[in-house]
Amino acid sequence: MYRLAFRNFIRSRSVIIALVLFLLVGIVSIFIGKQFLEKQQAAIEAVTQLQKEQIERNVEYVQDQFGLLMYYLRFAYINPPDPVTALAIGQQDVNSSIQYLTIRGLEGQRYDTGLYNPYNQLTGNLDLSFVILFFFPLLIIAFNFNVLSQESELGTWPLVKVQVNQPLRFILQKLGIRLIVVLALLFTLLALAILIIGLPPSERLAAYIVTAVLYILCWFAVSFLVIALRRSSSVSALLLLCTWVMLCLLVPAIINNYLTVRYPVKEAYSTFIKQRDGYHTKWDKNADSTMQAFFGHYPQFRNYVWNSPKFNYMWYYAMQQLGDDESAPDSEAMQRKLRQRQQSAGTTALFFPPMHAQLQFTGIAGTGLEQHLHYLDSTAVFHENKKLHFFPKIFGDSAVIGENWAQHVPQYFQPANPVKWALLVMPFIIFVTMLGAAGILIFNKNEAK
Repeated sequence: MYRLAFRNFIRSRSVIIALVLFLLVGIVSIFIGKQFLEKQQAAIEAVTQLQKEQIERNVEYVQDQFGLLMYYLRFAYINPPDPVTALAIGQQDVNSSIQYLTIRGLEGQRYDTGLYNPYNQLTGNLDLSFVILFFFPLLIIAFNFNVLSQESELGTWPLVKVQVNQPLRFILQKLGIRLIVVLALLFTLLALAILIIGLPPSERLAAYIVTAVLYILCWFAVSFLVIALRRSSSVSALLLLCTWVMLCLLVPAIINNYLTVRYPVKEAYSTFIKQRDGYHTKWDKNADSTMQAFFGHYPQFRNYVWNSPKFNYMWYYAMQQLGDDESAPDSEAMQRKLRQRQQSAGTTALFFPPMHAQLQFTGIAGTGLEQHLHYLDSTAVFHENKKLHFFPKIFGDSAVIGENWAQHVPQYFQPANPVKWALLVMPFIIFVTMLGAAGILIFNKNEAK
């Protein structure tokens, strides 16, 4: 009987059309992810070559003033994409993964990003995680909304109850058939993604697959609860669609709006202004006060001569540093509020599977806000190390040709981003267990009437 039900379901023309359509959409999303990954890799190769060429060119033409040379030289700090990024692009298309910095003021550089078409940013990227998060629930709804109501409306449910000892088991078997079909579609897309993108086996890939499977189980649990209510097919479909709108669209929008109001990031503008003013106003102030403030930050440079009659690069870079120092409180406040937003969103998402799945997808791929903030923090360390390396050479008026320029190649961000399995799995399991138990209780209660 189970095999017959499976054959009847899978041979349905509407089921075949739906599966083919979703398979095509999934394949398109995989190629979009692959294209994004290739674009990122091309940018990394381009900036690597660019850094080498611009160092060689500037060193050739500026050989007598180390301070002037360092005004122009830029150094790349790269956040290389994980291969799983192709499956969950997240905010990686908006937040720059390459910082190309001079040793001048950091705050005026590290938030720079590329120019993008606003319409493309509005529509977002159709990656595989988007298909799983928003399209797969619709497929599950289409498969499940009339699992029981169709039997009742056709008048076959009394016959079914006579033939089977446990009506609940019959419903679960029908849901199991649909679950197998949906999971087969999911694993087909994942297998194609592994082949097309060339994803190597990894813990991140395993975590991505587990997240996708558990998310699908959540929607089957939602469907089972609605089925247990024993409403008509039209009412069941409406309830499931309303649930999809609420969980996938309405709740995330409300939470995002609340967090934006709760943690307003006004410092994003003031950081930029204070950094610019902190530097530019120093041109009109006493150089001695500027240098004393600079020595307060870097006491190890007090022994260098800065008040020479010629243009003094030590004073110039001191002004740049004070721009960063004066904007530092606002920059720290901005970072703190962004982290508070992320933490609050993560806590709230524990109660809403679509939000939790989305945060897990981007967290696994390293494309979320939290990972980008870690990258920005690491960028500050990279910038500081470059300053500490070159400041003594600038202040001591070292020979340009004495520097080993071949060692200055792009450096890479190495994030510590382990998969938190308990945090990933438990919210899904609790959600499925609670809805499954509620569905069984309601089904048996209605069956006893």
